[in-house]
Amino acid sequence: MPEITPPPYLNLRRPQPTGGVLVTFEGGSETEQLRILDRGAAEATGGSAPGAVAVEASSIGGIDTARLRAPLLLRGLGIGLIHAPSKANVASVARILAAEDHVAEARPEFYLYSIPSNGAGNAIDTAERTWGIAATGAERAPFSGKGIRIAVLDTGFDLLHPDFASRPVIAESFVAGETVDDIQGHGTHCTGIAAGPRAGHNTPRYGVAPEADILIGKVLGNNGSGLEIDILAGMAWAIEQGAEVISMSLGRATQPGEIPSAAYERLGRRALERGALIVAAAGNESARQFGFVAPVGAPANSPSILAVAAVDATGKVADFSCGGINPDGGEVDIAAPGVDIFSSFPRPKLYETLRGTSMACPFVAGAAALWAESDPALRGQALWDKLTASAAPLSHPPEDVGAGLVQAPGAAALIA
Repeated sequence: MPEITPPPYLNLRRPQPTGGVLVTFEGGSETEQLRILDRGAAEATGGSAPGAVAVEASSIGGIDTARLRAPLLLRGLGIGLIHAPSKANVASVARILAAEDHVAEARPEFYLYSIPSNGAGNAIDTAERTWGIAATGAERAPFSGKGIRIAVLDTGFDLLHPDFASRPVIAESFVAGETVDDIQGHGTHCTGIAAGPRAGHNTPRYGVAPEADILIGKVLGNNGSGLEIDILAGMAWAIEQGAEVISMSLGRATQPGEIPSAAYERLGRRALERGALIVAAAGNESARQFGFVAPVGAPANSPSILAVAAVDATGKVADFSCGGINPDGGEVDIAAPGVDIFSSFPRPKLYETLRGTSMACPFVAGAAALWAESDPALRGQALWDKLTASAAPLSHPPEDVGAGLVQAPGAAALIA
């Protein structure tokens, strides 16, 4: 029998550096942090960089951080960015800054990506609801997400999609030179899963929390990729906007043994402290049919961010879904429908079927909104605990599905 060779794409999703050095501070005044960034920039450029500047996270959409010459500090977050003219300088500057007082982490900045793939169209949707809505119990829940804010940080949103014509949407672009309009499609699809209507235009119900308030943060560009500094700024914005739930169907591959980033952990902790919950896709880098399970990607590998794996309509772990290989936050926390998922898509297409942990993530975000509506005490860590405690057990180890299949309040699982 011939040996089965894993597909070549297993080696393609290596982290891609942007040319920037991401610096996370621990203590020190803003003035001290700016001085440290200036010293790092002098090392990177031979002293030719302009002085470091502090800006509000919400204003970063007007700054082309990919071409930034001046070091940048996100005010109040203790997170900075320096650009180096060469890859060698990035590594050197990161090592030098890591030894500075008040620096918790200095590392290369990476591109992050939306992470879906096309669905095969074999799901068991009905005329009334998609299979994911049924499996999570959203159609049987006595709540709609009313009064709860879900922030979707992604490729933007089609603000003129007919299924959302009557829904107010707060939107902000953190991508320089791009509006919130969703050209790529990923963001509109994920938003539809989390907060789409009870019924579309001659379609089944595909949204978990149809009356939730929608916040859109465009942190990934029209090509589906984004800079970490933009994504971190979007996370801070969503927290400041009072979102109870923040959905992030984006990420990058991590390596076995890789530790979580201090920058994402800082935002994850800040969210929990302020009564918000960040939910992130675990990643699509596995090929389980070949016995290959990749570790949970970043930023889902942060201890304070809920990592979501994907299952199909039979409850089987999706072939692509990443697993809990790494400790200290690299675990899978919960699972949700992520194969053959029907949802909204930008005009003129209007609808699309996709698969990925990107699709599983907003199912959890939508369910979190339903639970948050059900009890004002369910915020932050308490909401996390309720989601995992109420999950339906699956016949897979927790490394693959965490606590089990996410469930809406008042629901009972249809798959086991």
